[in-house]
Amino acid sequence: MLSGQEYLIGIDIGTSSCKAILIDNAGKVIAKEVAGYPLFVPHPGWTEQNPEDWFQAVKQSIKKLLVKINKKNNIKALGLSGQMHGLVALDKDGKVLRPCILWNDQRSAPQCEKIYERVGGEKALLSYTNNSMLPGYTGGKILWVRENEPHIYEKIVKVLLPKDYIRYRLTGELATDVSDASGTGLFDVKKRCWSNALIDILEIPKEWLPSSYESSEITGFVSDVLTNELGLPPLLPVVGGGGDAVIQSIGAGAINEETVMVLIGTAGIVSTCLSRCHDNSEGKLQFFCNTISHSWVAMGVTLAAGGSLRWFRDTLGDLERMLAQNLHQSAYDIMNQEAINSPPGSRGLIFLPYLGGERCPYTDPDAKGAFIGLRLHTTKSDIIRSVYEGVMYSLRHVLELMYRMGICPSKIRFSGGGAHSSLLRQIMADVFNKQVTTVCSSEEGGALAAAIIAGVGTGIWPTVKEAVSMLKIENRTDPVPENVKIYEKLFYSYKKLYSRLKPTFHELSCEDF
Repeated sequence: MLSGQEYLIGIDIGTSSCKAILIDNAGKVIAKEVAGYPLFVPHPGWTEQNPEDWFQAVKQSIKKLLVKINKKNNIKALGLSGQMHGLVALDKDGKVLRPCILWNDQRSAPQCEKIYERVGGEKALLSYTNNSMLPGYTGGKILWVRENEPHIYEKIVKVLLPKDYIRYRLTGELATDVSDASGTGLFDVKKRCWSNALIDILEIPKEWLPSSYESSEITGFVSDVLTNELGLPPLLPVVGGGGDAVIQSIGAGAINEETVMVLIGTAGIVSTCLSRCHDNSEGKLQFFCNTISHSWVAMGVTLAAGGSLRWFRDTLGDLERMLAQNLHQSAYDIMNQEAINSPPGSRGLIFLPYLGGERCPYTDPDAKGAFIGLRLHTTKSDIIRSVYEGVMYSLRHVLELMYRMGICPSKIRFSGGGAHSSLLRQIMADVFNKQVTTVCSSEEGGALAAAIIAGVGTGIWPTVKEAVSMLKIENRTDPVPENVKIYEKLFYSYKKLYSRLKPTFHELSCEDF
């Protein structure tokens, strides 16, 4: 480690807000800022944002961070993280052609099916990328624009991912990193490069795709104009960074094959690091290049984990929001207090968290959320707790896919905002029947990890392992045997529900309600 106090900035372009963090070379969080921006739903199942909103949030956040320190010239690098899979289309002048189609947008499902047809089926596609083509991926979005917005398509010169648009605005460089590129559906994960053969089959111009770098490589320097506007030191390096679902394992300290990271953000992520890239024979998991060189991650993502909790708060939680405002607390804290009044198992109530369709273990944009087991004696506390439990069942279901492939992590590292809830930690430990640990500042997620990667890329730390060794365990939660027995029975019932309800889900999607 270099001597003297030095600083690193991490930026995370999330779905609801930009998070910016400033850490020092001892790994201490010096300051953090959050700036929100709107999300647009122009049609059911569609989600979009304006990239300019991200950039303004980034500038606002950096300016506020810099107020917290005097020695701005001691800032050594800036790292980037962000929501994956989004399509930012640029014209010849570098201007955004349309709002970004986001990761949880489901509109490109028909185009994904056409991709399978063009390449000769799922097994053929896996041979090119080692991943299925999910509706959230960038590849299907490009084809959707080609079929539905030809006037936009003909003007495209470059396609970027959300965090890489911010890189472009900061540095003028058109680049991505291997972890984020893995989530486009167009990247050969085993070879860590674009799959030119697949891109040719789909007739996507190769020159549209940016150069890819390892996550700790320097990809550019903040422009002089922004250096002066924001008050940053001159020639500040910007490293490759990483897609949020991948890079956050660093912020959680889950960087070995024995540890699985479970993250609850808008989506739910179950991931573990791998020293080699396994064959994705079933196509249900995602295998991406890791933000650590020469390694990969196995991952499954559910679409509405924290999103289910937010749905309850916003739709059914009027009382909780009012109490939170009066008591100067979070509405989620009030919900936790209510859920504690319901016993493990929520008196037999099961929640299916498929509010936005689903990705893993079922790739089904038509899947729906549901409460199963409502009775006259069901209380609001039962309903809230069942939402928590349903989210945990969905995440455990993803881990079971890993077990089937011989990937068997024995430890759980819980990350994301939900990790601060002792109730959520206990439910996770009981549902998974494993000890759950958290580290300090794990809620900072992608922003913290981006700052760490920036430090590795500029020599503050020689390796990610050394940097992560600074993270301290904050909580340990052990499973309660009596609760484990209850959840085993309910999880067995939970797993049977999707297949039984799938025909109804699709019938409901065919009607114009």
